Amino acid sequence: MRTRIRSFAAILLIAFAATGAFAQAKAPTEVKNVIFLLTDGTGPEAWPLIRWVKGSPLAVDSILTGAIRTYGADSIITDSAPGATAFATGYKGTDKGISVGAWNVTVEASRNRLASSYVPLATLVEGARISGRATGIVATSNVQHATPAAFSAHWHDRNNYNELAEQQVYQGMDVVLSGGSQYLVLKDAGGKREDKEDLVDVIKAKGYAWVTTKDEMAAVRAGKVWGAFAPDAMAYDIDRDELAASEPSLAEMTGKAIELLSASQKAKSKGFFLFVEGSKVDWAAHANDPAGLVSDLLAFDDAVRVALEYAKKDPNTLVVAVADHGTGGITIGTREDPNYSSTDDDFVVGPMRRTGMTAEGLEKYLAGDASEEKIKAVMAGKWGIADLSADELKAIVDVTTAKKPLTPVIVPMLSKRARLGWTTSGHTGADVLMFAYGPAKPAGLMENTDVGKAVAEAMGFYFPSLNTRLFSEADRSFRAEGFEVAIDRTDPANLALVVTRNGKSARFPFAKNVMIVGDKVTELEGLVVYAEKLGRVFLPSQAITLAAAALK
Repeated sequence: MRTRIRSFAAILLIAFAATGAFAQAKAPTEVKNVIFLLTDGTGPEAWPLIRWVKGSPLAVDSILTGAIRTYGADSIITDSAPGATAFATGYKGTDKGISVGAWNVTVEASRNRLASSYVPLATLVEGARISGRATGIVATSNVQHATPAAFSAHWHDRNNYNELAEQQVYQGMDVVLSGGSQYLVLKDAGGKREDKEDLVDVIKAKGYAWVTTKDEMAAVRAGKVWGAFAPDAMAYDIDRDELAASEPSLAEMTGKAIELLSASQKAKSKGFFLFVEGSKVDWAAHANDPAGLVSDLLAFDDAVRVALEYAKKDPNTLVVAVADHGTGGITIGTREDPNYSSTDDDFVVGPMRRTGMTAEGLEKYLAGDASEEKIKAVMAGKWGIADLSADELKAIVDVTTAKKPLTPVIVPMLSKRARLGWTTSGHTGADVLMFAYGPAKPAGLMENTDVGKAVAEAMGFYFPSLNTRLFSEADRSFRAEGFEVAIDRTDPANLALVVTRNGKSARFPFAKNVMIVGDKVTELEGLVVYAEKLGRVFLPSQAITLAAAALK
């Protein structure tokens, strides 16, 4: 009997070895191009909603591969900053932190996915650039907003848009298409910057085509481009034609970015990495505005379609589409309408297809005019509600007359008619859907951090070694080579690291990628990042070698 068992076990071992089950894991497939798309704040039930409204399959339907666990280091309901940090760096983050190590850790499951507190963490954009690829970012928010910032900058507070903007300008990306021009412009010129550095001038000096309209974007045929289509966030997709006609759609920006990146010399040699965010799905869900959610998620799906069209022509392209978390807790069906088993699709589709503007857009339309006639006309023509009750009409008149926010008053009117429910105005802890196409596509139930790691490995690099290369601790590294080290705080808005040896000094301005010795400026392969909470500076290890050679 024992002999038969041993023989059977041997047969199983041979069979498993033949199928590779016990074989050493193969090296990951390296892909040339990656298009990583993220729809902010999109819970699972948003997808069937937009499919019903569209009335036909979505681009993502054919590439569903799994789901993603979204929790952060300090909450099982994550925020956009740590959510994006996880995808961008492969490490769990703390609320408000932008691609820096978590400093508040309360979720036990995150402990094996952590880096040292506050230290900068290398991102997919930085890894792709270091590997020789062309890189780009597209978003409908200001580009300094939490999610695009987490792929391109490092800071402990997502709200410091001026700091994030400067790091992005010196990040070496090839294509940037988004909003947020006011964080690049000096305060004296109508912007937000107070550091005496006009970043638009810097962008132009770095060889970018500076564009501010969709026609200017379309005219760019080659080279680097920086598009800033709004002072802050761009318009919702459904509002764009009437309120922001010069802005491009998310799909148009995605297509132009792919066109330019794929044609670059870098891409021809090494490939490209493009990050695309449908930013304002989240904002609509926060407002419980079904019109904004549906229109911008459909616009995101259209951007996925553009990415897939390219990937299907290029077998070396990986497309990944994810959400960072759920927002709003939207449901098809409500507590107030318990007859769920008789919910015909027309109940949902009819009201949603009659909308022609978001609640945000309607606020602009009705500003300064609270007449009942205009309210009725706008609500019927733009919000699809021609049967306002007397109470509903009075509520709208009251808030517009008082110049109070209109959105909280009108979004329940549309949701009720479309039989849509909301559980919160905040985020949710849902597992979100993952879609992917191409070589080395991620699949299954995955941690958000593991998605980031899988994409990095597909491009042929690993975050630990990339962090060592890009973020050496300056004080320790320079002192070990006999340098004196200090932070120049003469100008509080423009701090710099100064290292001295043999009576000579090298200067490393914060948030930039340069070393200055006398009047010579040398570009570094990464940013000089000040971890303000630690009082420490991190910079590429290459900087130590360059400084040693320059200060002989």
